[in-house]
Parts: sequence; C-alpha cells; structure tokens
Amino acid sequence: MEDRTPSQPESQPEPEENTGGSGVGRRQFVTGAIAAAGAVAASGALGGGTAHAAAPAARHAGRTRRFAAGRRVAIFGGGMGGLSTAQELAERGFQVTVYERKAWGGKNRSIPVPNTGTGGRKDLPGEHGFRFFPGFYQNLPDTMSRIPLPGGGNVAQNLMAGKEVSAYYNGTKVVLPAAGSIIGTLSPESLLNFLSTGINVLGKVPAWEVGYFLQKMIAFVTSGPKRRFQQWEYMSFSQFVNAQKMSKSYNELLVDMFTGTLVAAKADKAGAHTMGKMAEAWVYSTLGLGGYKEPDRLLNAPTNESLIDPWMNHLRSLGVTFQIDATLEQLTVQDRQIAGARVRGAGGVVDVQADYYVLAVPLERAVPLLNDDILAVDPSLRSLRELTTDWMNGIMFYLRQPINLGRGHVAYAAQPWALTSINQGQFWKNTNISRTYGNGEVNDILSMCISAWDVPGILYGKPARECTHEQIFNEVKAQLRAAIPWGPIVLNDFNIHSYFIDPAITGNGTPNVANEEPLLINRPGSWNHRPEATTALPNLFLASDYVKADINLATMEGANEAGRKAANGILEASGVNETPAKLFKMYLPNEFKGFYDDDDRRFDRGEANAFDLWDPVKP
Repeated sequence: MEDRTPSQPESQPEPEENTGGSGVGRRQFVTGAIAAAGAVAASGALGGGTAHAAAPAARHAGRTRRFAAGRRVAIFGGGMGGLSTAQELAERGFQVTVYERKAWGGKNRSIPVPNTGTGGRKDLPGEHGFRFFPGFYQNLPDTMSRIPLPGGGNVAQNLMAGKEVSAYYNGTKVVLPAAGSIIGTLSPESLLNFLSTGINVLGKVPAWEVGYFLQKMIAFVTSGPKRRFQQWEYMSFSQFVNAQKMSKSYNELLVDMFTGTLVAAKADKAGAHTMGKMAEAWVYSTLGLGGYKEPDRLLNAPTNESLIDPWMNHLRSLGVTFQIDATLEQLTVQDRQIAGARVRGAGGVVDVQADYYVLAVPLERAVPLLNDDILAVDPSLRSLRELTTDWMNGIMFYLRQPINLGRGHVAYAAQPWALTSINQGQFWKNTNISRTYGNGEVNDILSMCISAWDVPGILYGKPARECTHEQIFNEVKAQLRAAIPWGPIVLNDFNIHSYFIDPAITGNGTPNVANEEPLLINRPGSWNHRPEATTALPNLFLASDYVKADINLATMEGANEAGRKAANGILEASGVNETPAKLFKMYLPNEFKGFYDDDDRRFDRGEANAFDLWDPVKP
C-alpha cells in the first residue's frame, strides 16, 4: 500500500500512515536494560520512609496478577498524560503507582461546586473548561474504547456528536460548513469549492478577502513537510493569513473566529503550522475522510462521571495504585539515571523507589523539577524553558431554563475575551439536571471558555486578569448579550441561577492574581523546543502535552499520545516482549502526495507553494 504521509525532514519524526484504521508499525525492542530487585509492598498512603511503585500483586478479571521484577513504574501527575501511561503499562503487566498533588484528571476533570447540592442531589458540576473531542482525535478515543462501563459498553460510547459548529457576530448567527462530501476526485480545486460554498454564506467579509483566506488554506494543505516544519512553523497564524492588512470583518469573522472556534486560540500567538494542521484536520473530519468521526463531539455527562471515574476504576482493576496529595519535590540522579524521587504528602516526605520514572506534570511544574543534575545528562531538556503558557479557563452559567444558542460548540466573534461555549444539557441525554444536581432549580448549564484574559472588556474597560469574580461574570454576560440576537431577553438575569469560575484563578481583582493551571501555547518555533517522551536518562520519561506529538497542539489528544510514547519507551528500555501502544497519525490524503513531493522540491529551490498565488511567501 502506498504511504499516505509525506516524509518529514531528518530533524522531524517520521509520521506513520493513517488510512482510518490503527495502521501502526511495530518497533524492534532491544533486550537487557535496567533491572531491579523484586517489588516490595507499598503502604496505601504517603508517610515517612521509602515508598515503592505499587503492590506486588493485584486482582484483575477474577485472578491474581503477578508483576515481574524490574517493572516498577512511578508516574508523577494524574492528568491525561499520567493516566494514559498507566493504562498502557498496566495492560502489559507493569507495576504502576500514580502520584498526584491535587485532583485526578488534572485540567480534564470536572469540579463539583461546594455546598450547592441539596435534597440528596449532587453538587453542581463545574469545569476548568468544556471538553471538546474533535473527530480527528484518534489516540484518546482508542483509550476510551478500552475503559469498560458498569453494566456493559465502554467510555467511548459516552461521546455525543454535535450537530453544528457556529458563531455569533453582532447579533447574527453564522454556521460553519457542515458535514458534506466532495463530488468527484479530491483535489485542491474541489476542496476550495467545498470551503467556498460554506464560508461565502457569511456575506459580511469582502469576497476577495474570503478568496484570499481560502487560498492560504489551500496553500497549507498542499505544503510538504519541509515547508510545514521550516517555514510555516516560524510564522503566527495572523502573519500567515496577513491579518494586519485586511478588514475588521476579515479579522473578526475569519481569523479570530476560525482560531477561537477550532482550538480557543489567539491568532497572533498560535503558530501557522499548528493552526493550519487543525484546520486541515477539521475539514477532513467534516468530509468524513481518513476514518475521522463527527467533527464536534462532547461527553454525555460531567467529565468525572463519564470519563475520569470509570477510568480510575478500570486502572485499579489492573493493579494500578494511586497516591493523592502527593507532590513531587525532587528527582535525584546517580550514575546518569534517576535514583529516586522525593515526594511530600500529608504524612510527610518519602523517597519513592522505582525502576522507571514518568514525569507527567504540566510545563510550569516540570521545568523546576529538571534540576542541574538532570540537565547535565540531557541538556536538550533545557529548551523547555523556552516554551510559554497562557490563560484559558472556564466560567459556567447555571440556567433555570435552557436557551438554544447552538447544537454544538459556539464562538462569539468580535467579542474581546474570545469566548466559546456549549450548552451542556442537550448532550446529557440520560441526565435530568434539576433532579440530579444543585437545589432543583438548574435545568441547563452554559459552559464557556475565556481565552483572552489580557484584553480590555466592553463593560469595565479592564482585562479579565484585573477583574473581580463578579466583574468577570458581568463582563461575560455583557459580551454574550452583545453577540447573540435579542441578547438581554434571551440571556435575562432571572434565568441565570448562579455562576462558577475556575478555582485555578485566584486573587481576582488584586495585584496578586494568579492562574495555577495555565495552558501550553504552541507559539511559532515552539516545535523545536519540545522534547520527545524518552530522555537521555535511561529510566526517565515524559508524558505531558509539551512532548512532541503528531497533533502538534496542547490538547487531551496530545497528552494521551505522549503517554503512549512514554509507555513505549519503557517497554523498549525494559526489553519486555509486549506489543507497543498504538500511535495513530493524522490523516493526509494519498491524492495529495504528489503535491507534497513537488512542494518539497519547490521549497529546496526557494520558491513559494504552487497554490500560494496572492502575496506568496518564499522560504
């Protein structure tokens, strides 16, 4: 079968074929590696002394699972990357303990609002930000399909498809191109025609500017890997589409709405390589190509109930041990490998001993842990300090009565705080919100993300960083009302029962405002600062969204892929004869292989992409 993915430059990872299935090649494993003495049982909670990575045996599927020597793994971080690593290794007979300082699920968890449940109901569910599972996610849904649900089925069946992706612009609703098909052969021209049919309905952007924007998109999708990694990687998306030269409506309805709707990103900060790849994947998903699923998918219940809790239960059944309130303080190095880890918990400080150590904490917590001893062995990890984070956090409006803003994800174009939202209730098919949560008065939940915390708002003239909780609530309400038709009537004060702001934001309205859970931003050039999951230390591995991943965006999918890579690194280092975790790659059409090859040759000659016709950009 012909390879559908163009070869990368030598400095980049070689992508594997994606034809809609799992198609992943097997790696040859080296034998012999780090071995250690047999496992010693660990206590159930952190205390003084030495802790080992897990208990020596676990019950699974009605039998006792025995762990082999040299398979103790300590994972630090209980978010998407850590739990993904744990699953892949536990399924292959490794003895895994996961240490988490705060809450299972990390940024992906739901957050109960304290003391809001009455009459036997649960507390209202809050979130760090709404969960979005695009159709081009493949690694994470595969993991979810292997997590059983009580009574049958699996967690992947908790995904619900949205019916549309839409935006509001100064009182007008705009629906982005819906699922469709291309008549005839897939080609740059047929793809352009499909996009033109959908985007021209906007009617508010000059036609030539729409054409310019779409021509830039076609230039990207026909670009070979050399141009993607060596040219587009070093431009912001704003630069790529010449936002500074275009009209206000072009920026608001194409550039900002495009980036905000797809990944809640900001066009001036997101790299063109990252955003172009997301746009490309979204279009192929919309067209049903590459085995991709529906473009817009969401969970059918709060994240903990539909994903995190079943996942934890499944991992326990595989023998995984969990330690909460466990903060990694130091990794010690001896003989050019990790010799131990110091973890602080409620019972004091312990020295964790394992055969393999996985750092699955976010960027801002990983950098201080990579001390001089680690950097002396692997100086390349120093480049993590060049990566940046930004704020993207959630606010939720609890509504007495549902309001129909959109049958999927919604963006609010031209609003300064880059708001995006979903109405949760329509997707929670088996949940009566008023009977299940709160005090019985809430019947829908409008879950939103604020992606621009440093831009002045329309009500107080202050950025969200400088506003109090109450001011943030009022500002978001005002921006929504300005965007949607009959805003003050549709979103009236009586219908808003209460609101919730991500508790990771602290010190609101004071000089000490802080965000404990920021998001990694894929800025131009960031790819070359991101590490692989394996390090020069033979028993240290990385499993977080800053690890190089095919999706090239800080997402649940990227963290899951990083966890799979870390697990595969441990399999290789241990010499264990187990099938490696699958690594699904993003789809690139076989029909475009000739364009990719031709563009690589054009890049080598210093020429622009063949479809970059208006204002072409040369290497």
